[in-house]
Amino acid sequence: MRAWCCVLLTLVLGLVNSHHALASTATPEIDDELRTLLLNAVKSSDSFVDRFDAEAWLMLQSNKLNRFVKEPEKRLTILRAVHSEAKRAGLQPELVLAVIEIESAFDRYAVSRVGAQGMMQVMPFWKLEIGRADDNLIDMHTNLRYGCTILKHYINRSDGHWADALARYNGSYGKYWYSEKVLNAWQRWR
Repeated sequence: MRAWCCVLLTLVLGLVNSHHALASTATPEIDDELRTLLLNAVKSSDSFVDRFDAEAWLMLQSNKLNRFVKEPEKRLTILRAVHSEAKRAGLQPELVLAVIEIESAFDRYAVSRVGAQGMMQVMPFWKLEIGRADDNLIDMHTNLRYGCTILKHYINRSDGHWADALARYNGSYGKYWYSEKVLNAWQRWR
């Protein structure tokens, strides 16, 4: 058992080290504006205008989400949280649903090979950058708050060019395979 733990720890440390190497080459440097946006976002209403809008949107999207999440109550919880965080960040909730579909297939416990966590696959270094090391990126609300804030920042930084913004979000700037996947998924969520 002890040997297995040592092997596992070695693998994890190797992934962390390879992630740091990837992060320094694949993602843009951390800028103060995004750090400030994230810090403000984690400190900060229901996003629906009225009950009819809420019921119509939730029903439509719940039917689509059934493919990924079978339990109706879990679907509604996810959809309310996505709608709220997307609207707070100034994003279309359907775009956020598309990002989540491609990033994690709505698995809030997802962890990528480079350490990105949760439904929107947020990199843990952001917690340290904003001085909130104890935040739990597996928590759906925390993950959505970070992910939506980061995505909106990259959309603004890319002057609204969706493909560039999505590639930046994914850490694949200059390549558009990821952007194409998300944009195709977005069509299904509209």
